[in-house]
Amino acid sequence: MSRPSVEQIWEWLDGVPDPEIPVISVVDLGIVRDVEWQGDTLAVKITPTYSGCPATSVISFDVEAALRAHGIDKIEIQRQLSPAWTTDWLTESGREKLRAFGIAPPIDGTAADGVLAGRISKLSGEGNLSVACPRCGSTNTEKVSQFGSTPCKASYRCKDCLEPFDYFKCI
Repeated sequence: MSRPSVEQIWEWLDGVPDPEIPVISVVDLGIVRDVEWQGDTLAVKITPTYSGCPATSVISFDVEAALRAHGIDKIEIQRQLSPAWTTDWLTESGREKLRAFGIAPPIDGTAADGVLAGRISKLSGEGNLSVACPRCGSTNTEKVSQFGSTPCKASYRCKDCLEPFDYFKCI
């Protein structure tokens, strides 16, 4: 069997779901930073969403299991901490998958490495982000809690359709 191309491996990894938000892949999430052959070993660089993310070890295990299922035996999972992960690395496809699942994706330009002017322009009158409801699209929303169902999400409520929803926090 010939060695699979890096492009093929990226396609396989796009099928590995995030364990906390399984509607989005680890590739859409932007945490798979690099894939390369180093001799006969496949090196995969993964940047955790934050240093204390409880899903990091599960993600590494799932990535390795997916690659082994495709016949790759020599795998090195490398944790890359710098540069730190940012929600700006989410793919557009990933943002749409979050929205369709009922999770408001992070607002462009609000991540820590985003442009400050972009962050300020997206603030509502109360100093909170004007987050669009993933169900009805209204920006007449309010933050209920900084802490949602997982550490990377905050709880919001839409004042128009009255539905609660998670907002994928900007990091």
